[in-house]
Amino acid sequence: MSAGRIHIGIGGWNFEPWRGTFYPEKLAQAKELAFAAGKLTAIEINSTYYSTQKPESWQKWADAVPDGFVFAVKASRFCTNRRVLAEAGDSIAKFLGQGMDRLGDKLGPILWQFMATKKYDREDFAAFLKLLPPRLGDRPLRHAIEVRHESFVEPGFVDLARDHRVAIVFADHAEYPGIADLTADFVYARLQQSEEGEPTGYAGAALDHWADVAKSWAGGHQPQGLDYAAPRGPAADGRDAYIFFISGAKVRNPAAAMALIERVR
Repeated sequence: MSAGRIHIGIGGWNFEPWRGTFYPEKLAQAKELAFAAGKLTAIEINSTYYSTQKPESWQKWADAVPDGFVFAVKASRFCTNRRVLAEAGDSIAKFLGQGMDRLGDKLGPILWQFMATKKYDREDFAAFLKLLPPRLGDRPLRHAIEVRHESFVEPGFVDLARDHRVAIVFADHAEYPGIADLTADFVYARLQQSEEGEPTGYAGAALDHWADVAKSWAGGHQPQGLDYAAPRGPAADGRDAYIFFISGAKVRNPAAAMALIERVR
């Protein structure tokens, strides 16, 4: 059984408080992505949640980062913030057709995030998951869904995600449920409790814990100490793990990501 790869990063790369704390003081803004990609192994693109990007922008981003680096892409809110998810087909097609295929091998998972008010309705979500294509052109796609309502903490939702081979995003969050069930051939985690008083966002013991969890995921295991919605099944083949430090004390997230990268090497 071979281990998967672990990709660790942050959300976005343009954030003014990172200038002088993560980025060198006089670094040109146009060079920030390349700098970040030299320190991290992944970035979650969040701007795509709010607006469509030009094909040229996707190409520019791909050219700015080294081989082996990956981008996760947050799906448009017009796909997920709707009452009837079965009607999202046109929005999904528009989102996927904006040019992200220009990322090539640097395209990682697509993140489909739902509002905290969206409750679990099996028929509603099954219809949505059927709309998610397995490929973009000749490139396989990986889909991850982030739900934020307690009604999703149930075995039926885990079964539905497994049936469609989509990952349930694990959230380390003070209010949203953490669902650690493994439902796809990869894992997607968003760690959202960094603290400004900690130079590395998370304390050393917490980073040690998440390093152990990341290596367990990559090895195909189901880590102890996390919350599961369904009975845990047998170990599987190694999984790629995508782990992002998001929100919380955002100014500390690059340091948190770099500290975790050092621990999993």
